[in-house]
Amino acid sequence: MSAEAVGTGQDTYEGGLRRVARVVLLDPQDRILLLHGHEPDDPADDWWFTPGGGVEGEETREQAALRELAEETGITEVELGPVLWRRRCSFPFAGRRWDQDEWYYLARTDRTTVAATGLTELERRSVAGARWWTCPELSRAHETVYPTRLAGLLRTLLDEGPPARPVILDPEIV
Repeated sequence: MSAEAVGTGQDTYEGGLRRVARVVLLDPQDRILLLHGHEPDDPADDWWFTPGGGVEGEETREQAALRELAEETGITEVELGPVLWRRRCSFPFAGRRWDQDEWYYLARTDRTTVAATGLTELERRSVAGARWWTCPELSRAHETVYPTRLAGLLRTLLDEGPPARPVILDPEIV
């Protein structure tokens, strides 16, 4: 990825294994924030996912997690906690295949108002909003949620606290 592309709001993924930082953002009621995404040309093909995205230029995964959270939610006053989970995934989106190595960081916030102010052009065409979910709501959801075991992972996190080391999730290939 070129340095010129960093921070331009442009989609710069060109294939290969994409390094991704995601945020498991919890509010004071232990609700998790998920974004509602869909295929750019087919809003009926939709799913829910945690905020986050690709590492740009020389930034660390931690810096990427905080930047992406700010761009996608407007929430900036968080302290990033430990990496909870790691997973490899591969999925079709916007006419191409995306192969990702994702790290999920824990963060907490008191702020629940969301404002997506820094979306890329592709994100503007494919992100329909955000919602705070309780663990029971997530467990009962019939919508597609990524990672697919998120309800159980969240329940374990809330019951037991963060793991001593990141849990390696099963790869997901869609």
